[in-house]
Amino acid sequence: MNTEDALLHGRESRGVDLTRWATFMVGEDGVVTGWSPDAQRLLGHAGRQVVGRPAADLFLPGNEPPFWTPPRDQDDWVGEVTARHISGRLLHLAAQGYRFLPDGSTQRQWLVTAALPGNFLLLGEEQAMLDWLYRRSPVAMTVYDTDLRCVRQNKAMARLTGVSEVDRLGKRLPEILSGPDAVVWERRMRRVLETGEPAYSGEMRGRMPAGPDHDLVFSAAASPLQDRTGRMLGICATVMDITEQVRGRERLNLLNEASTHIGSTLDVTRTAQELAEMAVPRLADWVHVDLLETLLQGEEPGPFTGGVALRRVANESVNPGAPEALLQPGDVDVYPAQSAPVRCMATGRSVLQLVEDPATQAWLADDPVRTVGFAQSGFQAIMGVPIRARGTTLGVTLFLKRSKVPFSDDDRLLAEELVARAAVCLDNARRFMREHTAALTLQQTLLPQQLPTQTAVEVESRYLPAGGRSGVGGDWFDVIPLSGKRVALVVGDVVGHGIHAAATMGRLRTAVRTLADVDLPPDELLTHLDDLVIRLATEDELVDTQATDLGATCTYAVYDPVSQVCSIARAGHPPPAVVHPDGAVEILQLPAGPPLGLGHLPFESADVILPEDSLLALYTNGLLDYREQGIDEGLDRLRRAFEKPAASLSARCEAVLDDLLPTRPPADDVALLIAHLRTLGSDKVAVLDVPPEPESVGYARSWAIDQLAAWGLESAAPITELVASELVTNAIRHAQGPIQLRLLRDTTLICEVSDASSTAPHMRRARLSDEGGRGLLLVAQLTQRWGTRHSRVGKTIWCEQLLVEE
Repeated sequence: MNTEDALLHGRESRGVDLTRWATFMVGEDGVVTGWSPDAQRLLGHAGRQVVGRPAADLFLPGNEPPFWTPPRDQDDWVGEVTARHISGRLLHLAAQGYRFLPDGSTQRQWLVTAALPGNFLLLGEEQAMLDWLYRRSPVAMTVYDTDLRCVRQNKAMARLTGVSEVDRLGKRLPEILSGPDAVVWERRMRRVLETGEPAYSGEMRGRMPAGPDHDLVFSAAASPLQDRTGRMLGICATVMDITEQVRGRERLNLLNEASTHIGSTLDVTRTAQELAEMAVPRLADWVHVDLLETLLQGEEPGPFTGGVALRRVANESVNPGAPEALLQPGDVDVYPAQSAPVRCMATGRSVLQLVEDPATQAWLADDPVRTVGFAQSGFQAIMGVPIRARGTTLGVTLFLKRSKVPFSDDDRLLAEELVARAAVCLDNARRFMREHTAALTLQQTLLPQQLPTQTAVEVESRYLPAGGRSGVGGDWFDVIPLSGKRVALVVGDVVGHGIHAAATMGRLRTAVRTLADVDLPPDELLTHLDDLVIRLATEDELVDTQATDLGATCTYAVYDPVSQVCSIARAGHPPPAVVHPDGAVEILQLPAGPPLGLGHLPFESADVILPEDSLLALYTNGLLDYREQGIDEGLDRLRRAFEKPAASLSARCEAVLDDLLPTRPPADDVALLIAHLRTLGSDKVAVLDVPPEPESVGYARSWAIDQLAAWGLESAAPITELVASELVTNAIRHAQGPIQLRLLRDTTLICEVSDASSTAPHMRRARLSDEGGRGLLLVAQLTQRWGTRHSRVGKTIWCEQLLVEE
């Protein structure tokens, strides 16, 4: 802008009586450099008479310094001047001035507009408004020319940017505000110049040269500046710092996300990791969560008077791979008493520190490894928040950032809210984990620790506890040796999960073993077990009125290696699978039977002949996982899994689990028992049909002695001769035919006598005057074990003695 344009701009910008006001220019050196015709009409001096003369010749200074000598950072002025008229009169004028730098000049000039007080009313109102806008308005404002370079900014903008108006003049927005948003906003301002339509930025992010070392958020508006002819003079842009409003909204959004994101599982590690993920990077550059080691072990927390052992459960960093981690999840470290984490837990209050603070330096002085880690990672600010739930201190969450600006109270409040929400979830997860561990321990204790070695079968088993919220259930399996080298295979499932289900499972498993010792057939055993479940449910209701219905399912099978007959009964349980020696897989079609606990419903057993080297598989419904696919599809998948060959029983168990449960842990407990069936060959079995006559006792003794001699077991002949004689004699005297004597040779020698009577003998102590009654007592004292088992057509008395290697 040259001198003529400046004077013309002064004429055109005021809507007052031009004969009563004047526009002139004075340099900073106090010399008049411009004189308008309006000034000549008001004061009488011609331009050629005053331009180049000292301004002090025309304007008296008054009580204040001359208007052309204000402070260097003051570019506008308003006040009064006393001017000397050509006639010699003194005129008191109201005036306003604006300092600018003319084109091609190195010296700035003052453009002054003056008028008689009576005609300066409008000019004074305008000046008051401009003075408010440039000096006292809270809204930051910048005026740009048509090249989008700053020509003026008010005091609020100087405070906002940290850049004075002098330093800002001539600069474009991207030179002041960093980040891509500045370039985008400048394009929109150019669009305002082209269209004359205002524009609004919404949210604009970036950093100022003298501002904080983090992004600020601004809301901006740009309006065109035009003269009365419509000529575009530039743009007026207003800016508001909305960083705190945006951060407040982001905090609310973060808390809203946290309410749904944190605690999605009942897993301590996952819950802690969710807390850390929510805080990075929106609140900190690094977050780790530590829980008290004593609390995880079931002990009470505290006191926090010395070093405290904390287990790391979660790490989260803005850097991929979390290279700042000094501990990995699962590691335990001991923090000294003066450390920020321990002080947090001891006081129950958050701690906000800088790394350079004496308290932090004292902590790091005792931990050289952490000192090096902090230095390498560049951490500057620390915030520790204790994890407390239900009045118990669980641990601490540490927030770290690389900015030297400390965490604010707003940051602390946000972190405490996040940690408080996570603390309840962590406590729930901890309690669940403790109960889950206790139930799992109980479950594992009640399950067989080692399956007994059996001649009849080779067995392999697997038990997988449920994952997720369901927890440990009541699945069990067992292998029970029976008389006559038979073996019982059982798999069951108690309804429900947790410690109660595990305890009920233990009671039922014990009951099955007790009933198996009586040698009950499978259907009768399930009937007794059904009565027991009903009684247990009744007892639970008496103790706890809120107790849920107790139910269970079970499959019970008895395999005889001599006859190769397997008697099976099931109570609401999935059917067993048989893998025949040729590899064909068969799902046994057995009577289903009702689940245990319903009562008054019969159970049926079926006898199945299974050839040697067959595989019998018993399992719980968790293996099928047919809730979505249906039972038929589940059995088809089971059949296809068993059709695949395997090198061993163990390998087959793993292959079946991999096929049917590719994702572990399963949704429900899984118990799997696979038995490789063997037979007791004819060379190890001898059978004699005994006529029900007294003379048959002697023949039975001779036959037994001869059979033992054929087997090379002469050392066992005396005892076998005696017990065979006693058992056969009892059968002839007290029972009815047909009578059969059977010897079984394996790791032990078994002598059995069967008859058609259902009356069982009882061992008693005979009196001195009694002539009989000592037979069973003698048998019990001479053999390792003895017992009675019933069948559909009678009973069998058996005894077992150990064999001594010769």
